[in-house]
Amino acid sequence: MNKYFSQKAFEILVPEVISTFQLRYRVLQMISMSGPIGRRAIVDSLKMTERFVRNEIENLKNQQLIEITQKGMICTSLGNEMLDQLKDVFQELSGLLQKEKLLANVLGIQKVVIVPGNLDEDANIKHLIGKEAASLLTEHAKKDDYVAITGGSTVAALTHFLEPVKSLDSLTFIAARGSIGDELDFQANTLVSQFASKCHANSKTLYLPELLSQTAYETMMKEPIIKEIIDLYDEVRIVIHGIGNAKEMAERRQSNPEIISLLRDKQAVGEAFGYYFDENGQIIHRINTIGIQLEQVKQSRNIIAVAGGANKAKAIQAYFNIAAKHTVLITDEGAANAILNG
Repeated sequence: MNKYFSQKAFEILVPEVISTFQLRYRVLQMISMSGPIGRRAIVDSLKMTERFVRNEIENLKNQQLIEITQKGMICTSLGNEMLDQLKDVFQELSGLLQKEKLLANVLGIQKVVIVPGNLDEDANIKHLIGKEAASLLTEHAKKDDYVAITGGSTVAALTHFLEPVKSLDSLTFIAARGSIGDELDFQANTLVSQFASKCHANSKTLYLPELLSQTAYETMMKEPIIKEIIDLYDEVRIVIHGIGNAKEMAERRQSNPEIISLLRDKQAVGEAFGYYFDENGQIIHRINTIGIQLEQVKQSRNIIAVAGGANKAKAIQAYFNIAAKHTVLITDEGAANAILNG
């Protein structure tokens, strides 16, 4: 924050200014992320009174920061510009900047970015996480980089914020794993194609079931087209991935009862890249999957982990017992508070 700005002085002299700023910023931020959106959705999501939201919408409209259309409210280019310019101020005034530093220290990693809200209560928080991840990718990407991405709805949120800028149009996006379950929209193969399309970049897919028998796994590893992808994982420079809840991931994979029992008995809490681990980061089980391996992830130049919601807190904390220390975590206030207060 600007060295001439004193938060304490503002709190003493005009305490209502800081509160009003934070609330108005959140309303504008939600319209930007979710527009076109109606007033009722904002009231329900941000837990604000209808009267307050109505007044704030009027203020934002008068300042030409939003437009009201037949489909709902949308953010203007000026509104988005204000959000970007005031982001650092909001992070400090809301206490998120301090929490980012504390959480990075607790997890022992390079950097943490915290967006406001709790994904468990508001699905729109995915968009805030996705925007931050897309911004980091744009900042760190270099010409001809290979970028491995996993599936999942939080990783999918990046799609809305990618564009064919110079730092992204020479990339090759690679599916970090095969398909999982029936959620086609959130599979890595689908996402690499979407990312590449948005950036005018290249993509490499891996059209295989994520869960393979030992025999099928050994057979497929010998296939030339599969070996080509496996070799590319060693060349990956950026990895973007989610962190899963162990029980939820096992159910999505339709794991057999023996595996479900093992994970329960060994108290697995998290999953990433096909590895299930307990709260100490001890690996309990690893599925037979063709995809990027944990050691290959750690060798990449930039690692961006995305996960939000208080129910992911244990999984996030556990994963960072085994994660590379140069990983950047993008999460939300719900998960951050659960970890810091736990």
